[in-house]
Amino acid sequence: MGKDTSSIKDISIKVRKVLLYTLFLNFLVASAKIFYGYITNSVAIISDGFHSFFDGISNIIGLIGTWIASHPPDKEHPYGHKKYETFFTVIISFMIFLTCFQILKKIYFFFTEGFKPAVTSVSFTLMFVTIGINIFVMLYESKKGKDYGSSFLIADAMHTKSDILSSLTVIISLFLTRKGYTFADPLVGIIITFLIARIGYRILKDASDILVDTVCIDTSAIKYVVNHVKGVKSCHDIRTRGSMNSVYLDLHVIVDSNLSTQKAHEIADNIEKEIKQEFPAIVDIIVHIEPDSLAH
Repeated sequence: MGKDTSSIKDISIKVRKVLLYTLFLNFLVASAKIFYGYITNSVAIISDGFHSFFDGISNIIGLIGTWIASHPPDKEHPYGHKKYETFFTVIISFMIFLTCFQILKKIYFFFTEGFKPAVTSVSFTLMFVTIGINIFVMLYESKKGKDYGSSFLIADAMHTKSDILSSLTVIISLFLTRKGYTFADPLVGIIITFLIARIGYRILKDASDILVDTVCIDTSAIKYVVNHVKGVKSCHDIRTRGSMNSVYLDLHVIVDSNLSTQKAHEIADNIEKEIKQEFPAIVDIIVHIEPDSLAH
């Protein structure tokens, strides 16, 4: 049994609305940083601007990905299209690594072309205002991601978190640059690169775990629930796959070999009922009934 397709579509529409709101804010922040960064020759601000820009691009990818993922199961995709959302999440991680490349390139130009960043009170005001916007975006996306069970929104919130961290280091570099330590500008660029790459790796790993069907629920907990269902002698070969809000489960259950087919089917139904009650994230269960006479 799967989730109602209409509810999946409704959630997808809500997710896309969130992405549209954050898309506007991300591009607003990115435009301000990049424009001002080029005016003041600040590698740190330009790099931070590119990071915000890729936040906006990831929103566009998310709009496409969630739209595809919302399509109901069909003949060619009997399990639905949910993994497309995870696939686009992988794209976000690669975009984060691309951001790292952009930052390192700007650092290279800093040393080869001898840029000298200009720091004014406007620089600090711009960074504090954009940080405030990014904090709002991160909290908003994170909350909605948990509410709607969207791995993409949660991943995108993590991306925005990296933008906040990099912006904080930019502020530090502005302060040091204003004191005459111009090396702080490219140094912060290197720090930003490390922070972004680390978050990119985490997102890529989480998405990869879903794509390669890594275990997503503790099988011992499932075994405990199943073994307490009336008529079940034992269970084995428990396998889970999927994402945090869409888990697929199959398992083998040992029952009395003298039971009728109807009674064995009732036990299987009770197992599904108990499991879904304890683990709401499980959307599909396959129970393989085995007579105890064949159990090893």
